Amino acid sequence: MEEMKTHVHVINPKSITMSQLYGFTDPVSKDWTDGILAVWFRTLATQMDAKERRWLVFDGPVDALWIENMNTVLDDNKKLCLNSGEIIQMSNNMSMIFEPMDLAVASPATVSRCGMVYMQPIEIGWRPFYDSWKNNLPAFFTKDEKNKDIYLPAFDELIDVIVQPIINFVRTEAKETTPTND
Repeated sequence: MEEMKTHVHVINPKSITMSQLYGFTDPVSKDWTDGILAVWFRTLATQMDAKERRWLVFDGPVDALWIENMNTVLDDNKKLCLNSGEIIQMSNNMSMIFEPMDLAVASPATVSRCGMVYMQPIEIGWRPFYDSWKNNLPAFFTKDEKNKDIYLPAFDELIDVIVQPIINFVRTEAKETTPTND
């Protein structure tokens, strides 16, 4: 299907200190030590196999504290500038993606600069989860004996008739011991 092999590397920027993320100069020896982002960014930028995509995923809360230090990466230059003076150019087959749980402490400028689109889970609903699950069913659920695709309209109807009314019942008539989303 002419798709590229993809490599995904995930970093939670709020689980570590700024020094661990970007790197730091030791106050005693004056030696520079790369941070996790610097190591991954350099590694991905130097791997220039045009047939493979490389994604650097920031999975965690987004705030101005750590995102401002990525200012040059997020503009048209696509360069990571470290305090050591090293500048690492992002390669053409490399991309960054942000997967925040929420944007509670992110400024509008940060959201805009990162090109984020945020949707509340309640606005998405349960249907995308069902569709994703249905698309990943094993072949024996979706193929007949002659290996032709079959559609399961009865199953879709059953889900439509049962799931939403049950969710409505739980929301209006039941008492949850632990709050849940649809």
